[in-house]
Amino acid sequence: MSVFIINLPGFPLVWKHWVDLQVCTSKNSTCCTRKMEERYQTAAKQDIQQVLQTSSATLKFLISRNAAAFQETFEMLIRLAENHTSTLFCNAYRNMAAEATTRVQEFFTDVGLFIFGTDISTEEFVNRFFDTLFPVVYNYVINPGLTDISLEYAECLQMVRGDIKPFGNVPKKALRQMARSLLPSRTFLQALNLGIEVINTTDHLHFSKDCSRALLRMQYCPHCQGLTLSKPCMGYCLNVIRGCLANVAEVDLHWRGYIQSLEELSSAMSGTHDIEHMLLNFHSLVNDALVQASINGPELSEQVNKVCGPPVRKPAKSSGCSFDQNKDNQRLKMFSRDSEETLANRRKEFISHLRLYRAFYGGLADQLCSNELAAADGLPCWNGEDIERSYTHRVVGNGIKAQSSNPEVKVKGTDPVISQIIDKLKHVIQLLQGKSFPKYETWYLQETGSGEGVGGQISGDCDDEDGCGGSGSGEVKRVLKITDWMPDKTNLSDVKQIHQTNDGSTLDTTGAGCTTMAGYMTFMLISLEIMKTSTSINPWNKPGVSVLHVDFVLLFASLYATDNN
Repeated sequence: MSVFIINLPGFPLVWKHWVDLQVCTSKNSTCCTRKMEERYQTAAKQDIQQVLQTSSATLKFLISRNAAAFQETFEMLIRLAENHTSTLFCNAYRNMAAEATTRVQEFFTDVGLFIFGTDISTEEFVNRFFDTLFPVVYNYVINPGLTDISLEYAECLQMVRGDIKPFGNVPKKALRQMARSLLPSRTFLQALNLGIEVINTTDHLHFSKDCSRALLRMQYCPHCQGLTLSKPCMGYCLNVIRGCLANVAEVDLHWRGYIQSLEELSSAMSGTHDIEHMLLNFHSLVNDALVQASINGPELSEQVNKVCGPPVRKPAKSSGCSFDQNKDNQRLKMFSRDSEETLANRRKEFISHLRLYRAFYGGLADQLCSNELAAADGLPCWNGEDIERSYTHRVVGNGIKAQSSNPEVKVKGTDPVISQIIDKLKHVIQLLQGKSFPKYETWYLQETGSGEGVGGQISGDCDDEDGCGGSGSGEVKRVLKITDWMPDKTNLSDVKQIHQTNDGSTLDTTGAGCTTMAGYMTFMLISLEIMKTSTSINPWNKPGVSVLHVDFVLLFASLYATDNN
C-alpha cells in the first residue's frame, strides 16, 4: 500500500513513537507530535462544523428567503389596505377625510406592529380605531355643525362608543376578522424565524471533549501514519457522527411536528381568514360602519346628549383630503403586477418545498457520512486503527438513548442549548396549532362534530359573523389577488345600477322614477331593502354610496309627509 506523507509548515517530519500523544496513539511509528495533534483536533471540529453548515445551507436559504418575502408582502399589503381606506374617505366622505385618514394611518401602523411581533392585542387597536373614529363621524355625519366639537367632548364620545354602538356590529366583526387573519400571519412569520434559529443553533454546535477526540481519531489520526487520502469506513463514520450529533437527533421529532403544524396552519389561512382578503376588504367594513352611524344618526345624537350633553364646539379647522392618493402609486402598481400569485399559493409552494426537509435532523448523520465523510462501500477505509476493508463493530442508531452502546463516542446527558431550542419548537408548535391564544386571538374555535372545537381547524368559508349571509345569500366567494379593485373616483359612477338583496335576487334602480309619489315610494322601498342588507353585506362593494341612498330616503320621506298633509 502506498504511503503518503504530508509536510505541514512547522510540523517536524520525524518518525518515531511519541509517548505524549493523547488520541492518535499507534503501535507503528508516527510523525505527529502532541502540538500537531492539538492542531488537528481544532481542524477536525472546524471541518465538521463546515460540513454541517454546507448540508443545511439550502434549507436555511429556503426559510430565510421566504421569511423575508412574506414580511415584504405583508408590509405592502398593509400599505395597500391603508391606501384603500384613505381613498374611501377622500372620495366618498371628503369633508372628514383630513381627520379620518390620520386615524387610518394610526390603525395600520398598529396592524404592522402587531404582525411583526410587538406586544399589542388586536382587541386593543381595533377598538382604539373605532373609538377615535366616532368623534369624527359624529362631527361630520351624525351632528354636523359649522364648528368642530371640543377636545373634551371628543374624549367623552370615545368613552361612550362601546356602549351606544354607533357602528352596529361592525367593530366586533372587524375584531373577529383581524384576530383570525393577523394572528396566524404573525405566528407564521415567528415560526419561520424560529426555523432559522434552529438551523443556526445546530450549525454551531459545541462538541464535547469525547466527541472532539473521536472526530480527531476519525479524520486526522490516519495522517499521523502518512495515510492522508484515507476516508473512514461507513459504519465507523456513522458511530462517530451519530454520537456527536446525538442531541441534534433529538430535534427530529419536534422538527417534523414543526413542519406539519406549519403546513396545517398554512392550509387553514385561506378564504376570509387570509390576511390578503381581510386587509384588502377592510375599507368595506369601514364603509358599513359609516352607513350604520348615518342611518341611526338622530337616535345616536339623542343617546350622546344624555351622556355627554349637547356638543361643545370650537372654531373649525380647515377640512378636505390631506391624503396623497398618488403617493407610492408607482410602487404599488409594480407590486400588483409582480403579484400574480395569491399569498395562499405562495405559502403552498413554500410548504411543498419545506416538506422535503421534514426528516432533515433524523437523517443528518447518515447524510454527512454518505455525502461527505465516509469511504464508499467496498473500498479500503480507516476503521480507527488501520486501513481495512470493513468496520466490524456494531453500528448504533440515532438519538441519545441509542448511544449507550456506541463504541466510539460516550454521550453524557443532554445539551442545554439543544434542549432550549427543542422547548422553543414545542412552544411554536402550540402556537401554530392555535392552542395558546387569548379569547379574541384564537382562530381554532370552529365546532368539529360534537366536540368543543378547540384544536380543530378553521375552514376557508365565510360565515354570518364575517359578513356573509347564510345559504342563498348571493355572496360570491372568490380568490382575491393583490391586483383586485382599488377604490377611485371612476368606481363611484356605476354603483346605483344593480343592487343585490339578501335572498340573492337583484334590484335594478337605474332611472328609478322620483318625480311622482309612486316614484318616491318605489325608491324608498328599494333603498330600505338595500339598507336592511347593508349590515351583513355591502350590496355594491363600493365605498360611500350607502350614505347617498340614506340621504335620499330621508328626503323623499319628508316630501311624502308634506304631500300627505
